[in-house]
Amino acid sequence: MAPIDKKRKNGPTNESFARSRKPAEGDDRPSKRLRPDEQDGKRTAPKAPLVPKISRVREEEAAFPRGGASILTPLEHKQIQIEATRDVLFEQEGGKSSRPDQDGGGEETAVRKKHKPKSKGKGKKGTENADPEEETVKIEGLSYKRIVPGSLVLGQVSQINDHDIALSLPNNLTGYVPITLVSDKITQRIDDIAAAEDDENDEDDEANSEDVELVKLFSIGQYLRAYVVSTSDDPNSTSNGKPRRRIELSLRPQQANNALKSQNIIVNTMLMTSVASVEDHGLVMDLGLEGSDLKGFLSSKELGHGIKLPDVQEGRVFLCMVTGLNSSGKIIKLSADRQKIGNLKKSNYLTEAPTVDAFLPGSAVEVLVADITSRGIVGKVMGMLDVTADLMHSGAGASGKDLEKRYKIGSKIKGRIVCTFPAADPPKLGVSLLEHVVSLAPQQAIKNGEKKNPLDVLPLSTIIEEVTVRKVEANIGLFVDVGVKGVSGFVHISRVKDGKIETLSESAGAYKVGSTHCGRVIGYNSLDGVYLISLEPSILEQPFLRIEDLTIGEVVKGKVEKIVINASGVGGILVNLAEGITGLVPVTHMSDVQLQHPEKKFKEGMTVTARVLSTDPGKRQIRLTLKKSLVNSEATLFLSYNDIKVGMHSPGTIVNIIPAGAVVQFYGTIRGFLPVSEMSEAYIQDPHQHFRLGQVVNVHVLKVDPKAEKLTVSCKDTSVFGLAQQNAMKKLKVGEIVSGVVTEKSNDDISVELQGLGSRAILAAGHLTDESSSKNQSAMKKIRVGQTLIDLVVLEKLEQKRLVTVTNKPSLLKDARDHVLLRSFDDVKQNKVVHGFVKNVTLTAVFVQFGGGLTGLLPKNKLTENSIRLPNFGMAKYQSVEAKIISVDHGQQRFALSMVDLSNEVPTELPPATASAGSAQAAVNSVDPTVTSVDDLTLGRLTKAKISSVKDTQINVQLADNIQGRIDVSQIFDTWETIKDRKKPLRSFSSKQVIDVRVLGIHDARNHRFLPISHRGGKTLVFELSAKPSDQTDVAQDPLTLDKVKVGSSWIAYVNNIGDDCLWVNLSPNVRGRIRNIDVSDDISLLKDMGSNFPVGSAIRVQVTHVDVANNRLDLSARSTQTSEPLTFKNLSKGMVVTGRVTKSNERLIMVQLSESVSGPINLTDLADDYSDADLTKYSKHDIIRVCITDIDAPNKKIRISTRPSRVLNSSLPVQDPEISSISQLKVNDIIRGFVKNVSDKGLFVNLGGNVTAYVRVSDLSDSYVKDWKSEFAVDQLVKGKIVHVDTQSNNVRMSLKATVLDKDYVAPITFDDVKVGQVVTGKIRKVEDFGVFILIDSSDKVSGLCHKSEMAEKPVHDVKKLYEEGDAVKAVVLKVDPEKRRINFGLKASYFETGAEAEVESDDDDLSGMQGVKIGEDVDENDEEGSEDNEHGGIDLDDVESIDSGAEQNEQSDEEMVDASDNSGVAALNAGGFDWTADVLDQVEEQSGAESDDEDADENPKKKKRRKGEIKIDKTGDLDANGPQSVSDFERLLLGQPDSAELWIQYMAFQMQLSELGKARDVAERAIKSINIREETEKMNVWIALLNLENTYGSDETVEEAFKRACQYNDAQEIHERLTSIYIQSGKHDKADELFQVLVKKFSQSPTVWYNYAHFLHTTLASTDRARALLPRATQSLPPHTHLNLTLKFAALEFHSSSGSPERGRTMFEGLLSTFPKRLDIWNQLLDLEIQQGDQDIIRGVFERVVKTKGLKPKGAKSWFRRWSEWEEKNGDKKSQEKVKAKAEEWVRSAGQKKSQPEDDE
Repeated sequence: MAPIDKKRKNGPTNESFARSRKPAEGDDRPSKRLRPDEQDGKRTAPKAPLVPKISRVREEEAAFPRGGASILTPLEHKQIQIEATRDVLFEQEGGKSSRPDQDGGGEETAVRKKHKPKSKGKGKKGTENADPEEETVKIEGLSYKRIVPGSLVLGQVSQINDHDIALSLPNNLTGYVPITLVSDKITQRIDDIAAAEDDENDEDDEANSEDVELVKLFSIGQYLRAYVVSTSDDPNSTSNGKPRRRIELSLRPQQANNALKSQNIIVNTMLMTSVASVEDHGLVMDLGLEGSDLKGFLSSKELGHGIKLPDVQEGRVFLCMVTGLNSSGKIIKLSADRQKIGNLKKSNYLTEAPTVDAFLPGSAVEVLVADITSRGIVGKVMGMLDVTADLMHSGAGASGKDLEKRYKIGSKIKGRIVCTFPAADPPKLGVSLLEHVVSLAPQQAIKNGEKKNPLDVLPLSTIIEEVTVRKVEANIGLFVDVGVKGVSGFVHISRVKDGKIETLSESAGAYKVGSTHCGRVIGYNSLDGVYLISLEPSILEQPFLRIEDLTIGEVVKGKVEKIVINASGVGGILVNLAEGITGLVPVTHMSDVQLQHPEKKFKEGMTVTARVLSTDPGKRQIRLTLKKSLVNSEATLFLSYNDIKVGMHSPGTIVNIIPAGAVVQFYGTIRGFLPVSEMSEAYIQDPHQHFRLGQVVNVHVLKVDPKAEKLTVSCKDTSVFGLAQQNAMKKLKVGEIVSGVVTEKSNDDISVELQGLGSRAILAAGHLTDESSSKNQSAMKKIRVGQTLIDLVVLEKLEQKRLVTVTNKPSLLKDARDHVLLRSFDDVKQNKVVHGFVKNVTLTAVFVQFGGGLTGLLPKNKLTENSIRLPNFGMAKYQSVEAKIISVDHGQQRFALSMVDLSNEVPTELPPATASAGSAQAAVNSVDPTVTSVDDLTLGRLTKAKISSVKDTQINVQLADNIQGRIDVSQIFDTWETIKDRKKPLRSFSSKQVIDVRVLGIHDARNHRFLPISHRGGKTLVFELSAKPSDQTDVAQDPLTLDKVKVGSSWIAYVNNIGDDCLWVNLSPNVRGRIRNIDVSDDISLLKDMGSNFPVGSAIRVQVTHVDVANNRLDLSARSTQTSEPLTFKNLSKGMVVTGRVTKSNERLIMVQLSESVSGPINLTDLADDYSDADLTKYSKHDIIRVCITDIDAPNKKIRISTRPSRVLNSSLPVQDPEISSISQLKVNDIIRGFVKNVSDKGLFVNLGGNVTAYVRVSDLSDSYVKDWKSEFAVDQLVKGKIVHVDTQSNNVRMSLKATVLDKDYVAPITFDDVKVGQVVTGKIRKVEDFGVFILIDSSDKVSGLCHKSEMAEKPVHDVKKLYEEGDAVKAVVLKVDPEKRRINFGLKASYFETGAEAEVESDDDDLSGMQGVKIGEDVDENDEEGSEDNEHGGIDLDDVESIDSGAEQNEQSDEEMVDASDNSGVAALNAGGFDWTADVLDQVEEQSGAESDDEDADENPKKKKRRKGEIKIDKTGDLDANGPQSVSDFERLLLGQPDSAELWIQYMAFQMQLSELGKARDVAERAIKSINIREETEKMNVWIALLNLENTYGSDETVEEAFKRACQYNDAQEIHERLTSIYIQSGKHDKADELFQVLVKKFSQSPTVWYNYAHFLHTTLASTDRARALLPRATQSLPPHTHLNLTLKFAALEFHSSSGSPERGRTMFEGLLSTFPKRLDIWNQLLDLEIQQGDQDIIRGVFERVVKTKGLKPKGAKSWFRRWSEWEEKNGDKKSQEKVKAKAEEWVRSAGQKKSQPEDDE
């Protein structure tokens, strides 16, 4: 029986069939049958607990029948017995308990065994009810945990995307169906499309991709059965930091119908089907049944409402109901009509089922209610299968009603299966009792009595002010009333409030039934039919819940979430607007200005204000802008083309720039085009030069077309063109005569402001006259800006561009006055003679324009014969045209013109005097009496004419009073010799002169040609005449034509026009040619001013160089040396001097054209003999210059040309920079100049000439170290250097630019080998040790040696450091030289030198402490490049007073202030610039002097030595009172004994000032200056300083200036300057101090102290750090190189000490020095001292460690360094850090021991 017991839990049981019995069938049975059946039930039913439940309900009924009758029918008993028997037999045969799922049946034995003990207690109902409670069917709603792959669910389409659809599933679940899991047909179509794209097939295949649109395959609200493919977390979307779960579904019939077999399909079964093919009357459907050829047919009548058969595509899926089989049984009839299959009143539900697998989601069933709880309903279907309706789908939650009142146990209700639970044991299904699901209809909300879509009534994100709780489920959530009839809301427990809530209560707490809250719609489940509501405050406060909530153009706030980095840098910013909503700020929208480092401005988490540019919910994309110009704009937003009106203003962003304009992006998809003409009032040639991508421009709308979605905008200022101007523009009519003021003038047109209108008009130069272009230009020159022009005719007005075109042509003006000017097409009449102007000339016709932009066509065949043969038909743009309208096309509004018909009919328009038939115009007062009429003037007729006027190129004559003629200048002279004035050939003729002429023809004023007599036309005839003597014979000569001109022939030409690069000349009235500038003359000087040297009308002898009759081209030359052949590479030779024309000129090169085929550049080295004069800008384009050909490369068609005067003019001219053509010309040590050709990382490349380039290494650029050397050089910069290496084989040249190398007096530095024993050298103390000093020899290659302390002085020296400091200048004798160890020993004893007097003199010269008087700060030691340690880290001390006569070291002293008057006899305060009125300072100086070494004092100043020994002076005046001098007499008596005491004199001055006797105080000062001994320079100096202090305090600027000048004459000028600056600073006169410092650094620029003191003043007093820093480069340029290091160290120290300085900059300066001198421990010590003062321990330790790691550190230096480090750690560190120092010291010692074998340094 064991196998049977295992099998017990599978499949429907007997007891489950008993529970599915209808209660009505047992109502009339006797109750006494119940007990035996109860016992029987214990034998057969495995789930006995439910029987008492049914019994309990029965007992509650009023008429409950008694007896032992079973509630099952006999048929049901039989079915149970058969299935039980079959199960037992199956298990006995198979030996296993498993069986197929579809098998039903009970397990009698197992049930009987389990429940047998219960038969003992008949009456213990309580025990029976309580004990087996776990065996009841558990009501479980569908959830993410319970939905597993393989589940089948009923869903409703809620969203259709491009590549998937979303299905609403039960219990607020959502699943997604990818486009590839819809059906096999759809998948196949997608594969075909992909293959077609790969194979690049034709467009038909590509068109199929458009057909696979899910919108055409599905509809919102459509019910479908889906198969769960997978459940997983979606990493792409998150909620509250957790990935959202994604359910992937499939609609493929093969999966959605997978549990069905063909034999199990019965009527009313719901099937998922896909369209296999579309037929005439319906659809053939694929059922997806494996191993079966069954097909479905869906009639067109069964498609349902809104679906048309032709619109159905193959692969579309439907949820259909089986309505029957056809006669053959192979075709299943289907229906997809939701109204039909959803109507369950017509028994459209399963009434029978061969197996439980027939019950699939979507199928309607009849449910026997077996149990009712507050959580839902449990029931049976056909007594076989358990089904549950959960809280949501039983209607308990939504309605809020009690289910027990609505349903009764044992009753039968209709429901629809919505899901399966594959993991449930025993199997069960989920059903829905909701009305809209049962009827397969969408849920409807009722508003104002109308049914509407719930989301239309309450859209997502809507905030509901009043949400009422209707039902509380403790662990699930709240069912609420949202105020919409027909649809309720649900608040999940996680959405009740922010944070976790443990449980909910119906009767207590904030969320009890009846309580109201504020909520927000966060979703809607169409299958559940409920709104999803959130009561969380964070959700209510959230501005947006989804992208659709964002309004385009809305200003929003967000936080920077991430800065997007791509290959080009920052690619954008992600801004979080709300939970799950993030927008992108493109890089062009980060700011109004272009940000170089956006990551510095925008930090993650930073709050920003943005404006929404566009949204794309489908792609879940949001574009934002942070541009202030857009965010803060209050202009109307351009959101729709329909809302945009002409004239509206709005800012926009330029997204594309093209030559024609720019594309401007607004909001959403709105874009506008900004034409280049609308970008500015000024002309813009290239928009890229004025606009950039991402720039915001304020535009207004010019034109909008909503249908075509086109928008044109403008940037022009509309305020310039206001309403008044617009109205005036509208009133202005074409043809109206106006006047205007010239506002602007260019080469081609004139800008005019129309008077009374304010509108701008353009008057083209071609519209000034009806004459030729030269006449127009002549008229143009006469017009000035500000001039008023009258009689302007309005030709055209462009209102959009606010532009008016006007003309001043007399022909058009006359037509306008006569009102015959063509203004519109209505004015066009056939056979009308009209006046216009040339708009354009093509190969086949001329377009003639009239007023209002009206254009007519003048075909080629309607032109005169002569015009047809001319280039461009002899027409030019804007040329006046008179023509006749010959045809008019009103349909297309075109008309054609003719000039041929016009000329034939002109005689009919002659004046009335000549219009009579058969008569000709009579000659009035003819010059030749034989001429009586026009007809007498035949071709070739000889006659006489009278000159009326003489022009440059022609003579105007009269043949009669009414007959005019002209004589071209080319028709007057026969030979060159007869022309007396070549510039003005016609000067010999005068007005009223009568000359003989021959008639050549009629002059055509339009194209300046003459015609035969037969071509007479116009109202006034002008005859073309000739006055050549050769033409005055009887035989007439043929007129000259171009085909008669031959190459090489000579002619006399007359200048007609002067072009930019040529002269236009006439050989005859009909033959015109040109002379290039370079061919005009052999004298180049004449070519510089062509206008004055070859004026219009001047005569030139020319030769023909080229003739092209077809193109009417004639090239001439006036050069005498011109050969018949032009210059080519074949006839060029080196050294040839030729003339060329400059075609290109810029800062890099000049291009010169020598002929049509030969041109070449002029390089800088070929421009002048002196490179300093080489200037490429002195030549302009079109200049004519003489050049010499220096090199020819014929194969590559390259030449090298030169304009050097030594080449072009005279080879004997002086040449400062010789011409270099090859490397063989160069020799080592040559000093040569060249131009920088290229600046690279490795050095300079210098062009020396030709193809010779020299290389300069970085180390050869300068003697001093230049950190940023590239900034010192530029391409084409002139440099001078010396050739240091020449390699002719490899063609390499190397040169040096060092000044020391270039200096002729250059002396090589002293090396070790140059030092000899006994040699006397000068040097500086490099290092001071206890045993001696190291001396660095001046002007040496870092040669240094040791002077032991025993060799320093005659007497023993105990403390070397008191005697010498680093940087002191000394004179020494070489005592010993050790070449092997490379060591030098020096001696400093005085006895080593020749005489004491010489030593004293030399000491005065070399000792830098010789600067006398009061020092401003510490003296700067003049060191070499390595310098010395600067122990002075403090600021500038402007008040130190030092004695000049003491040879002591200069130590810092504290500032001394003037003693107050109360301290000394009440004397008024008078600051003496560093001195007290008392003598305290002087006493200190004497005390210091007494402490000095006797040896040094003996050497330097014997007088001081006597005073220090305490020489006794007798006071002749006697003893004074202990209180000091109290009167004038007291002072006078004291001064008798101490006349050289500056202290006493200053006290005397102060005493006088106490008495307010300023004049007497000055007298005392003057007496003191005269009385003090001349040798007492310090005493005198102190009095001068006191006088300056007195004048500064009590005097005027003039008295200070006078005292200052005198003090400079009698004292050291530099010291007086420094003292006065100190006085000014102490008195607060900083401006005067600043001015005096500027004088100081100019006068005493060789003193490092001056520069340092000025920098200290700027740093500490004025806080002007920039000025202070700028002093260092100036100082290093002025000072000797050996002072640079020490001065740089002091400037760096200032950065640390000054409150306005930058320690980081100071560190940078130190790093620059340490990179050059890494082993200088003195520099490291200074840096360490400064860092210790700063107090950053990490940096201090970093300095200690860096020195330890320095290579080449000596043991002694390392020992002192580690000692200092250890001492510092003892004060500032802990034990661990102290041990670390010791460990590093030990490690260093070990490492040094390993390298001990290496030779030690000299030091």
